Amino acid sequence: MTPLVISAVLLAAVTHASWNAIAHYIKDQLVSFTLISGGGLLIGLVMAAFVPFPAAAAWPCLALSAALHVAYMLLLMRSFTLGDFGQMYPIARGTAPLAVTALAAVFADEIPTGWQLAGVAVACTGLVGVALWGIRGSGRKPQWAAIGAALATGLAIALYTTVDGLGVRASGTSLGYVAWLMVLEGIAIPVYALYRRRGRLAAQVRPYAVRGFAGAALSVAAYGLVLWAQTRAPLAPIAALRESSIIVGAAIGAIFLKERFGGPRIAAAGLMVVGIGLMLHTS
Repeated sequence: MTPLVISAVLLAAVTHASWNAIAHYIKDQLVSFTLISGGGLLIGLVMAAFVPFPAAAAWPCLALSAALHVAYMLLLMRSFTLGDFGQMYPIARGTAPLAVTALAAVFADEIPTGWQLAGVAVACTGLVGVALWGIRGSGRKPQWAAIGAALATGLAIALYTTVDGLGVRASGTSLGYVAWLMVLEGIAIPVYALYRRRGRLAAQVRPYAVRGFAGAALSVAAYGLVLWAQTRAPLAPIAALRESSIIVGAAIGAIFLKERFGGPRIAAAGLMVVGIGLMLHTS
């Protein structure tokens, strides 16, 4: 984890929280993710014309990752529809490094240290706090469907992070890998939206086109930075550091989306980041 890798992943964290906030801001989630997926598809096609073609060994990972990314988008869409951004985003992102740690140990032979296991425990405590704080005594029912969708989103993130970590290393080109990944994953949701909305889709996406394509550009940049970092450092620490975006997401939810996050939940999100920091400990 060189300073350059750390800087790239931290920049990815900020850009990732930003595009997720844009996605949540557009209330029609099918329109939102159609613009982001379709924008990513267009960016990927342009990139593919100028970057090296991924090696043959990477294509099984590309195909599997594209399917996982579509599942992730659908689950994220569902969690944003059901719950607040300031709660759903930390749950989804906080779940991912915990699962990546286990998956990387099994599939990439990257065994966690004692410090990293301690970080998992601390992060899990914070995750529970973010998910459940404010329910007791508030008169509100737990948003179990939203929380379940966010947890499933985190698992999908962990799965595609592990697959892409292996695939990008086999591809010989991080830029080529991300370009073709954007192409493969960007087709499904726009095609589905065309089927569901038929003649209405163009009119529905037009008011949000600029914001949606900005979100697409941020999405491609965020994941491109992470994929590049995965060619230069172990998977679990990168996944952990990337989730410093939890604090960025909490701030965006409170400041720009006017969601009530509250001191206790901010403290719980901070505890998740402390746990993620411990997961970065390498000795």
